[in-house]
Amino acid sequence: MTTVRQVRETVATRAHNGPVNASIRRGELGWVPASGIQLRKAGVQFDAVRVDGDDGRRVAGCLERMTNGDPGPIVAEGNGRRGTYFLLPPGSTVRNRWPAAAVRFNGAGPERSYVPVPALSGDTWPLSWLCPPTEPGRFVHPLLLCNAIVAVLVVAPAAEEYVRRAAGAHSPEG
Repeated sequence: MTTVRQVRETVATRAHNGPVNASIRRGELGWVPASGIQLRKAGVQFDAVRVDGDDGRRVAGCLERMTNGDPGPIVAEGNGRRGTYFLLPPGSTVRNRWPAAAVRFNGAGPERSYVPVPALSGDTWPLSWLCPPTEPGRFVHPLLLCNAIVAVLVVAPAAEEYVRRAAGAHSPEG
């Protein structure tokens, strides 16, 4: 299992040495602020899905394992609901059904929605990159994200409950 320290070291290495800084210098990732935090209108450069609390962190970990460490851009919120924002291609969250734990941010409908985006370095608290953007046009794959949410928040708890009940039925007390 990846530790928080390892994630931070990976983020720092990618942010300082990876292709991200070269892309920003070329203006190809203009949606990432140069410093601090900015709100970006969902549905323009990207859509987003937010999963709150430890559930979001577990889904992010599952996605990292599924993609060999490069799931696409994922932003973590360090206070409040401790949301994890998965950035997806624009328009990709509009038509699909999503599990109840997934809050969608997109350009559909009459209401505007905005997603907080941190800079790659500097003071961005309470936001940070769990997985920074690595190249222009590279986002979290919607189908992989949906499957990760279902695996972590639906299937795994149901399997744990099944095992718990099965163990209880075979115990001397059961």
